[in-house]
Amino acid sequence: MVSGPVYDQIGVGYRSRRQPEPQWAARLAEAIGDGRSVLNVGAGTGSYEPDDRFTVAVEPSLTMVAQRPRGSAPVVRAVSEHLPVADGSFDVALAVLTLHHWSDPLAGLAELRRVSRRQVLVTWDPVVTREYWLVREYLPQIEQWEANLATLSAAIEQLDGARVEPLPVPAQCRDGVMAAYWQRPEAYLDPSVRAAISNVSLMDASIVAEAMARLERDLADGTWLARHRDLLDRSELDVGYRLVVAGES
Repeated sequence: MVSGPVYDQIGVGYRSRRQPEPQWAARLAEAIGDGRSVLNVGAGTGSYEPDDRFTVAVEPSLTMVAQRPRGSAPVVRAVSEHLPVADGSFDVALAVLTLHHWSDPLAGLAELRRVSRRQVLVTWDPVVTREYWLVREYLPQIEQWEANLATLSAAIEQLDGARVEPLPVPAQCRDGVMAAYWQRPEAYLDPSVRAAISNVSLMDASIVAEAMARLERDLADGTWLARHRDLLDRSELDVGYRLVVAGES
């Protein structure tokens, strides 16, 4: 998991830009199922936390904790690799788009198994993500960055009997993940949008600036539209996000 100071820098604005996407929230609620207790690891500002059962959040960053809404689950400041709870304490361990930030993903996944009977994760498949137009045409450095991260393959290898399901991104996705704006390319020109996308915000600023300048030109002269006109007729797109469910049902 990213250390507090790092997310204290890149986590500003997450509460406004990273709202829960209702379609994803419904899928996560289904995956949590009848679990009566949930440990939300790498909880951030609290997106996707269930509010109808006993929930505890684990989050190391004070910046993220400070953005959690009033009335959200209690927070323990800790990291995934050392969860301060007893074996089997929770029915479900939830980890949404956080695995890639953990300093020791294998240890963190082992901890999820230790403390819960079911594990529910959201991560992504880099083989699919690298074909997304923002990566392929403007920021191929994202693919290089992802090559060293723990994503879908790590979750499958470490979680016994894991079930993997695609999480398509709706055209008006409320959660400002990297591919949220596949049908709204002009959004990427907004620095506050990019600031809430960790892989972009951590990239060399000059590389991002050059890429955004090209995107802005391509939007202005119609190049982007000529390449991707077919996207305008779609209501959702599979850009590689995956729901992973493992353990006892």
